[in-house]
Order: sequence, then structure tokens, then C-alpha cells
Amino acid sequence: MKVIEGVLSDRGSKYAVAGGPAASKAEAEALVKTLKRKKKFAKATHNTWAVLLEDGPLKADDGESGAGMVIVRMLEREGLSNHVIVVTRWFGGTHLGGDRFRHVQSCVRTYLDML
Repeated sequence: MKVIEGVLSDRGSKYAVAGGPAASKAEAEALVKTLKRKKKFAKATHNTWAVLLEDGPLKADDGESGAGMVIVRMLEREGLSNHVIVVTRWFGGTHLGGDRFRHVQSCVRTYLDML
């Protein structure tokens, strides 16, 4: 699993991105569980993730409504299957509105550029 911390911050919210190979729902969930074993990530407000599997996309918003679909669309455009990407957000006290989707995109782009 690759973890990139401190990708960006905005109005107190901080973002990180992580990911790794996952060929099934169980593998994707196991990767997220492994990430959350790190206390810092377990305490995060949101750990949004998505993966493209043979039987279709799988996503979890973890309270960040719509963010999983943003990751799915980026994975589809990249043609990257069987690889889960997790965008983590620590809420900073100010609602970001639509900017949060741009931040999710920036995190995923940072991760994809590191592959």
C-alpha cells in the first residue's frame, strides 16, 4: 500500500491519499482496514474509497457524500482496474462545499501521477 500524506489543506481540512492492488471487494475492504490501523487514519473524519472490479465499480463515501463517485470516474478515465484508492479527510471545522470534490480529484491525481 502506498500512502501520501499532506497532499493539501484548505480552511483547516487536511487531505491524504492511499491505495494499492485489490482484485475483490474483500481485498479492497482489507486495504482500507489496514490503513485505518494507523491511529491517525482511524481518527479521520472521512476515508472515502473506490475500486473498479470485473463486476463493476465499488465505492464507499464514508460520510463525504458523492466523493466515492468522483474517485470511480477518475479510475474509469485512467482505465485503472483492480486498484483501490482511498482519499482521507480530517475536517477542519469549515464546510468546503463543492471545493471538496476538487480536493478529492487533486488527491486522486497526485496518487495516479505517482504510479
